[in-house]
Amino acid sequence: MSILVETFPAVAIGGQFHNAFIGRVSDLDVTTDRATALKLLAEYHDQARHDLGFGGMPFVTAEQVHGNGVAVVDETTHSPVAGVDALVTNRPGVCLGVYVADCCAVYAVDTEHDVIGLAHSGRKGTALGVVAAMIKKMGCAFGSDPAQMIVQLSPCIRPPLYEVDFAAEIIRQCHALGVGEVVDSGACTGANLDRYYSYRLEKGQTGRMLALLALPERDGS
Repeated sequence: MSILVETFPAVAIGGQFHNAFIGRVSDLDVTTDRATALKLLAEYHDQARHDLGFGGMPFVTAEQVHGNGVAVVDETTHSPVAGVDALVTNRPGVCLGVYVADCCAVYAVDTEHDVIGLAHSGRKGTALGVVAAMIKKMGCAFGSDPAQMIVQLSPCIRPPLYEVDFAAEIIRQCHALGVGEVVDSGACTGANLDRYYSYRLEKGQTGRMLALLALPERDGS
């Protein structure tokens, strides 16, 4: 079996931030519910995290309730964090993770203060402003200035395969907050089933992609 792995140069900044987007695992049957699919995918996701250099890091995920809750996390945080869809941290060596299958994984990095955020933003979360809430939390908790941030949108479902262009709304919200740079992968999950899982196209019986973001350990830390 092979695992599709993508990285986004816009939020890597020459190694300052470590990111990945783990796509479809070829030949793995995940025609099932979310919980069972995640169990089937766990060993492949764990192996990918190890191979990509995230393996030794505390791994923090969100409960993902399609809301706009944001949690500040560190290496002691119990995972998954209940009731939230976005995570932020300034702690090196902590790996943030969100699972998506048509929803967008939104990566945010503050190049001035070494702060990162990762959000799960689909139709409902976008309407509730989860990405905007994450950006504001980075400012409140760590002094991040949106003008010094880079935001990256992962592959997600898009028109004409979905009736709402929530990726465009995420971008609009970021620009409204003055985010310095917003980059969209432009890829549609539903149109690329060889690479990604799609909840809509596969009628809810499918796997999940895994988005990862971390601050690497600093020398001497």
